Amino acid sequence: MKLLFVSSRSASVLLDENGYYEMDRAARLYLNGGEIGEEKRAVCSFYGLWPDTAYTLRAEKDGETQEISFRTDREACTLNVKRFGAKGDGEADDTAPLQAAILCCPQGGRVLIPKGDYVTGPLFLKSHVTVEFQRGASLLLTGDRSRFPILPGVTYPTDEDGQETLLGSWEGNPVDCFAGALTGIGVEDVRLIGEGVIDGRAGEMGWWKNPKGKDGAYRGRLFFLKDCKNVTVQGLTFRNSPSWNIHPMFSEHLSFYNIAVEAPAVSPNTDGFDPESCRDVKLLGARFSVGDDCIAIKSGKIYMGSKYHTPCEDLEIAYCAMLDGHGGVTVGSEMAGGVKNVRVHHCFMRGNDRALRIKTRRGRGKNGVIDGIVFRHVKMENVKAPLVVNCLYFCDPDGHTPWVQSREKQAVDDTTPTVGSIVFEDVDAVGCRACAAYILGLPERPVREIVLRSSRFAFSPGAEPMAPAMAEGVEKCAGRGVIAYFAQSIRLENTRMEGLQGKKAEFHGCGMEETP
Repeated sequence: MKLLFVSSRSASVLLDENGYYEMDRAARLYLNGGEIGEEKRAVCSFYGLWPDTAYTLRAEKDGETQEISFRTDREACTLNVKRFGAKGDGEADDTAPLQAAILCCPQGGRVLIPKGDYVTGPLFLKSHVTVEFQRGASLLLTGDRSRFPILPGVTYPTDEDGQETLLGSWEGNPVDCFAGALTGIGVEDVRLIGEGVIDGRAGEMGWWKNPKGKDGAYRGRLFFLKDCKNVTVQGLTFRNSPSWNIHPMFSEHLSFYNIAVEAPAVSPNTDGFDPESCRDVKLLGARFSVGDDCIAIKSGKIYMGSKYHTPCEDLEIAYCAMLDGHGGVTVGSEMAGGVKNVRVHHCFMRGNDRALRIKTRRGRGKNGVIDGIVFRHVKMENVKAPLVVNCLYFCDPDGHTPWVQSREKQAVDDTTPTVGSIVFEDVDAVGCRACAAYILGLPERPVREIVLRSSRFAFSPGAEPMAPAMAEGVEKCAGRGVIAYFAQSIRLENTRMEGLQGKKAEFHGCGMEETP
């Protein structure tokens, strides 16, 4: 048992480091001697604690007992938004009272949002403040775009020695976008905690109509950070975002515990969690069911990558559940600044199109280096294509052009991205459909290393064929093993496949090594 996070009013704990999103059996929990019930999640959170108070958590499971002690943080004061005039009746505009409470809160204080439905426009966060959304509290985002601030994409300096200011962002480019329901610009030491809901109401408010169009500005997020550090989000549910749900950008030291992200399967571009050019990010115990990738790790398109070359690096994603969504955990495709040192472990995935996924293409640039990506201890059910590495992803207006899609060697230049080392270990996938893994590198710059170790893939009998990767010329298939094009080294170690309809491994322009 391990303490992950403690605030003045809450705590998060890892109960079983060998569990996945859920443990095999529930643990019975006691806090300061009082029973608080059973818990099956590997990562769990507790609320309603008192500031500056000692607590002991005891967990009983399988005849064993573990204990952990901690002390909650001090708290300067609590400001209840109802005292600022917030109604929480689902009708009144509560934007001003909510924003006033946040701006007035002193350092080390807490803004309390009690049970109620608070209709609001975008809210801006403040440093050194905790905002608690109690159970039954919902922020309901208005659909009136005239009440949304616009974050400018690029603002040029008036000082000759100054730097441009980037605020708005849309799919890897610095362009004007609407502010998020919760927006942080340059803030630090912020905590968003509780069991409340942030609801974008995007379907009923028309945000999903003409989703790629610009109506005053591009669609905003539910939670957007730019140039922030030391931000923690615990327990909240993010629902029905206008576009990506959670989008931190150029930020560092971020932690997310026990969050949930929800959107209909047909909702456009409602990615769950998209860190972009961020460093030191932890996402533990999260649950996703969305209309696009559950998690997509990014670092901008070519302008951002070539000018700022800021990778997304040092990420840990663990004990999460990806229930539906196009991709479970995706790297790219907007990653022109690079992605490195990512650990994904003890996650459960069900019903994804492509579960563990690398996406890039010609044009992402020389700084678009993907390296040091490790997927370990991942369970899957009814995933169509468990593992995909695709360097010919056909995104963007020119994505289907011969230059992007050609299987002939192109010139290696400043537009050429790189895929380095990708490790898949202890992947247990049942109900697979297309193939165990599909690797498609660039002929002029093959994938450097793929390791597939200690894994099992069981195929659904009679599965309908599908194209495992989104690139031109990828044939539909079902029940096939590892299909690879253009990789310097592919190592298969102690990997078995059940229900194959073809060869275990099919390699084209690859170096291969297999160990029983």
